[in-house]
Amino acid sequence: MGWKAIARSATGTSHQEQKIPCQDCGHYRIFNDVIHDVIVGAVADGAGSAKYSHFGSELAVKTVIKCFADINELPDQQGFSQPLNQEEAQVVFTKFVKEVIKAFNEKADHKGYSVSDLACTLLVFIATPDWVAAMQIGDGFMVVRCQDQEYQLLFEPDKGEFFNETTFVTSANALAEMQVQVISGKQQFICASTDGLEKVAIRLSDWKPHAPFFKPLEEYLRETAKPEDDEKYVIDFLNSERLNSRTDDDKTLLLCLLEQDAIAKKL
Repeated sequence: MGWKAIARSATGTSHQEQKIPCQDCGHYRIFNDVIHDVIVGAVADGAGSAKYSHFGSELAVKTVIKCFADINELPDQQGFSQPLNQEEAQVVFTKFVKEVIKAFNEKADHKGYSVSDLACTLLVFIATPDWVAAMQIGDGFMVVRCQDQEYQLLFEPDKGEFFNETTFVTSANALAEMQVQVISGKQQFICASTDGLEKVAIRLSDWKPHAPFFKPLEEYLRETAKPEDDEKYVIDFLNSERLNSRTDDDKTLLLCLLEQDAIAKKL
């Protein structure tokens, strides 16, 4: 099976009270390769100040996944079976952000919106058993765990100069503020999330992942054959009173686990 994953979002209690739709979106796609499986994922959080940001976050995620698919399915390309270096990853992610902006412009023109009405943050990753390339614009977080290592936060969330401020893909400085990282090692677990879960998942004092938050999620993936068909654990967690007592924002979890027996079968 290789990678198994699930992506789910929940509307924050503050949005429920104000009858505002969930402005988060998360999705992934798994590509089967002869050597190893490649998973790509994206998570976006619409700006609270942007009128149609729930459309923007969904469009950003869909556009990124399509970009990955288009490159991976070219007959004369190797897709993402070969590792990217830092410079290559920067080029790839820059291209995808520009495609998102192009899609935003087309949507805005068609609907009569301002492009800023679609503002959202964006986190994206490409992962194989041996490496991860990731990018982040704005806040939210991405945590990975390589084999026999501790959980690692890839980027410090971009909180801007003032309270509750961050960078969006529609910001003039989006590409300049885009964070990119490529890490090697036997990949085991990946979690990408919007900022609604930051205060419970990340120690803000030193930006370290809170292991008790991630361990049950990793164990759930390990024990669940098809997470997408057995979503109750994730849905109940995202909507739990205990969690909602600590955050009233929208919440998204994109969880990925690599099955080791699947690696052995490919070798």
